[in-house]
Amino acid sequence: MRSFTVTAVLIASLASGGSLWAADRAASSSPAAGEANGTNVLVVGSDSRTGLSAEDKKRLHVGGKGCDCTDVMMVVHIAEDGRRMSVVSIPRDSYVEFADHAHARHFGKINGAFAHGGGDLTVRTVEKATGLRIDHYLETDFTGFADTVDRLGGAKVCTDKSLQDPGSGLDLAAGAHRLNGIHALRYVRARHLSPPGDLGRVRRQQRLLIEMLSRLRAEGAFANPVAAVRTALKLRTSVRTDPDTNLADLMKLGSRLRGLAADQTEFATVPISEFDHRVPQWGSTLLWDKDRSAALWAALRADRPIVGDRGIRPSMDVPVEIAPASLHLRVTDQEVASALRANGFVVEYVPRKPDEPGPAGPTVITYDPARARHAPTIAAALPGARLQPVAGHGQVFDIAVGSEATAVVKVVHDRSSVEGAPVHGDRLRCTTPDEPAG
Repeated sequence: MRSFTVTAVLIASLASGGSLWAADRAASSSPAAGEANGTNVLVVGSDSRTGLSAEDKKRLHVGGKGCDCTDVMMVVHIAEDGRRMSVVSIPRDSYVEFADHAHARHFGKINGAFAHGGGDLTVRTVEKATGLRIDHYLETDFTGFADTVDRLGGAKVCTDKSLQDPGSGLDLAAGAHRLNGIHALRYVRARHLSPPGDLGRVRRQQRLLIEMLSRLRAEGAFANPVAAVRTALKLRTSVRTDPDTNLADLMKLGSRLRGLAADQTEFATVPISEFDHRVPQWGSTLLWDKDRSAALWAALRADRPIVGDRGIRPSMDVPVEIAPASLHLRVTDQEVASALRANGFVVEYVPRKPDEPGPAGPTVITYDPARARHAPTIAAALPGARLQPVAGHGQVFDIAVGSEATAVVKVVHDRSSVEGAPVHGDRLRCTTPDEPAG
């Protein structure tokens, strides 16, 4: 059997060291969960530090008090015909209504459902929020993830800039790296990067997942039944399962997706409409975009692809994180100035003096390093332009149009799609060779 679905589901859940539940949920499934084609697996990574020694916490860089909540949450949808796998990340701060449980009816961050009622309430809350029927549930912890990555030979990651996050212990130079389990854990847990928050973090989790799956497949981990069983056993030896789940149950999932390749996988994050919705007792939360998230879950219920669905991502314009109307530009070319103004930027046309030559080559965007987070929004509208940070430059961005042709492309303020738009797995893969790393 050549499928890598078994490993996909296990890795996506940060599989080893956790527990797996795959019981028949016909009697307990949430009333909101409709009938569906295909198979839906909810995979979560726990924030719990229970059982970790002081040495383990230091080694894994997970000091502090755990919230007994879920730190990672993904819905893995396996198409009925076995020709597609869709992975949707649910940000942990998503503000949703919990399924019925011992407390009075209430809303909260979706990661808190685990603290209120464990895996059962987590599943029922996801079903209530999405309308999906969850067929299987997998759960793991920090140690399990690190062990899994090591058992499978490490994880390849790529970055076009250096990444440092003191919170997770991440410290990576720009380039491609093969990470061991501990460093991979730091990579998927990092939240204090630019831009901060969950969208970049879950996209990094998705990138690591598709790289591991693709490498294992290329190395023959699923080339025949013996190899497939051997690969699954590497994971399952450290996975705690319920009494009703055995290796045969896991292999049945794999039998649905023979020969699945990276371009037959899809990755997305639930579309967000508000990134700082303040709620007493819960603090800053995320609100799902009502219409777009509904379109996402409807596509999965109908067993349809999510890439290219216009309900999930209505505009095909280039998404940008910062609203163009909040950025003031000075532009040296009248035609480019007009096109940027039509894009929504605040634009001042400042023609060059007759004796002032423009840049030879590409257009140059000059800005203050304090506004580095805003620069990519302008660069997205001017593909090929060169970014030039200058200390003390101030609030305005100067656009010096170069001798090379400058095309202005249409952008749309859609922060949710910058890192979370549905894409095929091959779009998330590295394009550079490995470099040694820890």
